[in-house]
Amino acid sequence: MASEVVTDMDRDEESEQSGAMSAADRLAAIIESSDDAIIGKTLDGIITDWNAGAERIFGYPASEIVGASILTLIPDDRRSEEDEIIARLKKGERVEHFETLRRRKDGSLISISLTASPIKAADGRVIGASKIARDITARKQTDALVTQHSERLQTLYRVASEISRDLDLDRIVQAVTDIGTELSGAKFGAFFYNVTDAAGESYQLYTLSGAAREAFNFGMPRNTAVFAPTFAGEGVIRSDDIRKDPRYGHSAPHYGMPAGHLPVVSYLAVPVTSVSGEVLGGLFFAHDEPGKFTADTENLVSAIAAQTAVAMDNARLHKAAQQEIEQRKRAEESKELLLHELKHRVKNTLATIQAMAMQTFRQAPRAEIETFNARLFALSDAHDLLTQRDWDVVDVMHIVQRAISPFEAQAAKRFEIKGPEVQISGERALQLAMVLHELGTNAVKYGALSNLTGMVTIAWERQNGDNFDFLKLRWIETGGPEVSSPDRKGFGSRMISRALRGEGCGAEFDFRPEGLCVQLGFTLS
Repeated sequence: MASEVVTDMDRDEESEQSGAMSAADRLAAIIESSDDAIIGKTLDGIITDWNAGAERIFGYPASEIVGASILTLIPDDRRSEEDEIIARLKKGERVEHFETLRRRKDGSLISISLTASPIKAADGRVIGASKIARDITARKQTDALVTQHSERLQTLYRVASEISRDLDLDRIVQAVTDIGTELSGAKFGAFFYNVTDAAGESYQLYTLSGAAREAFNFGMPRNTAVFAPTFAGEGVIRSDDIRKDPRYGHSAPHYGMPAGHLPVVSYLAVPVTSVSGEVLGGLFFAHDEPGKFTADTENLVSAIAAQTAVAMDNARLHKAAQQEIEQRKRAEESKELLLHELKHRVKNTLATIQAMAMQTFRQAPRAEIETFNARLFALSDAHDLLTQRDWDVVDVMHIVQRAISPFEAQAAKRFEIKGPEVQISGERALQLAMVLHELGTNAVKYGALSNLTGMVTIAWERQNGDNFDFLKLRWIETGGPEVSSPDRKGFGSRMISRALRGEGCGAEFDFRPEGLCVQLGFTLS
């Protein structure tokens, strides 16, 4: 009878083999259960291994993708990445946490973080590669959302800064219409708003952006079912296709848009309501394609409308104050006339007194006569001083020094200021201060004041025009980082252009390599 003898040595060897197999099984189970995609491939890019995580992320089962090229997963415009990765792997290098895009089976793109490691044979030769791809779509979306919110807050801050500094209602509503049209992505926008004249009568005006004024010749919006909720302040109306809205097309005589009307498909209307609850007007935006305005667009425009209401309230209060001042001014003009008449009569009286004194003191010592005349002239000068008026002009040097003072402290005295004494109106002084602040902020962030060597020269001169005198001021940066012309007009350049909108005013930007040069023009009144 045959018998099998198992020695202790045999048991130890069998136990070692069993243990080695268990470790391999555990490793395979770990790879298979990983949420990350773990892929093996040859140096020629042929996929050899594919775990369940790869199937979940990319959508291909192993039976379909193993044996195919890794380029199946790589978008056409990113295939050069694979060549670079292979070149590094052949050198035995490891590619760590490379963020890129890859294509799923359904054709959609997915954001991944990729790690690639060389697979080496026993003799050290690189014979393949393993890749671990982690889906980072959620993180990318979160980062994009945070960036979007940050940009929105910055945009709203800049919009608020721009319109809150202006007290001219017409400029405010035009700026808001332009900004809202641009930020919403609308083809054109309009702002219809109510105003009250000096007689207390109310009427409606409008501004346009993205369309010529002659293209809008259909009169004011009527109290139709589509327009009424906006002017009543009932809320926002947003439609992917206003033509399909149940409130659309029921009012005579057009029953919809008149022939030749600007094409309106996507529609967004936001009421502008004062803190008191009064509806000041409505912002309207349109596009000739459907589905152009999202909930995010609606929230952004609603925030702009809220800021607009504050700015309009301030402008109206300013206008009311100006009207009151005008009334007081007219009342004071009569007093001023009497004052000048009194001044004239006093001077005549003083001249008479002087003549009489000369006759009376003809025999008096010369020193006494000169003393008396001096006292008489002093009395005349004091009278002139009491009747002078000069309240509404500011010196340019004063405005420049005040505007750059925050940046001067940061930039260790790197401003050169030169120019004659020039007086400008209070309104122009406000515009100049606002523009200089924007240029200074830009220089600290990106220009001559962003390093330790840059300089800024501010120089101005007064020039005489045919109809008015004006100020030419130049802002010249040198010694900063190299400058290139931007691809698109930034939010700051648009703000300066809008701030200087008006007769005789303007801004010219020259993005020279050695530094930005900006030339500003202001009328003096």
